[in-house]
Amino acid sequence: MKRTASSSTTALAPIVDHQTLTEYIQSRFDEFSRSQKDVAQYIVDHLDEVAFQTAEELARRANTSSSTVVRFSQALGFHGFPDLQDAARDEYRRRVEARGSGGDSDPLFGLDQSPGEAAIAADHLAVEETARRLSRSVLEAAVADISKADRVIIVAADQVAYFGTYFRHLLMLLGIQTDIVASHAQEGRARLARLDENAVLVGITAGRAHPLVVRSLQLARHRRATTIAITDATLSEAAKLAQHSLFYSSNSPSFVRSHVALLSLLQAMAQGVYANDGARADRIRAYRLK
Repeated sequence: MKRTASSSTTALAPIVDHQTLTEYIQSRFDEFSRSQKDVAQYIVDHLDEVAFQTAEELARRANTSSSTVVRFSQALGFHGFPDLQDAARDEYRRRVEARGSGGDSDPLFGLDQSPGEAAIAADHLAVEETARRLSRSVLEAAVADISKADRVIIVAADQVAYFGTYFRHLLMLLGIQTDIVASHAQEGRARLARLDENAVLVGITAGRAHPLVVRSLQLARHRRATTIAITDATLSEAAKLAQHSLFYSSNSPSFVRSHVALLSLLQAMAQGVYANDGARADRIRAYRLK
């Protein structure tokens, strides 16, 4: 059965003062339960997917249940998820219209994409979205703090632990004393105990911020260390705790999040440190010639 025009009007009714759906969610974020916050974070950062997903697909992506998605929609003032999705589609359409055609270049693949092609195309868009939302001033401030730090401690658990290790490798190549904490083990706690006002703590998260990252950021703030959050959730608790917050897009049609944009962002930060210090650049050039 077709929805009438009035249902679309009803869908947008809870959005007051000309707010978009994402702005409305952000303004009410602190009112939500923990599981509803997972849904809210996913909608804000993956609007293009939410506009066309089912409630079940959204629930799976946000690591919650479809009933939570429905209750979240009703908490916002919608009758149900279809009305929330109408609002998401409206905002998504306005974003596309605002960006314009973006040029005459051909799409990467045709409409009949294979699963592999769809994943590559999504990675391409994730890097583009990350670049669009990147703040030059925040990136430069984070790079400057890492460059002058006596010690950098990277906290990255579960699916992003590997990327924390790789970032440590890049910084160690540049002569920066760097430690990695990936679990609650005694060795990790000993490394966190070294935090002081001359250190930088970098927390890397995917989805809901890992408790280890949250607690480490809280400890770093208490110790007056500089804090940097790298996250794919704009409303992440890690982002709220950090002095510098850098967002990356993890949109993907795959069964796991995409980490292509995260890797690109880490490379960009390391390149910034490298380019800002002539001595480090000379050392790396000499290293390459060996």
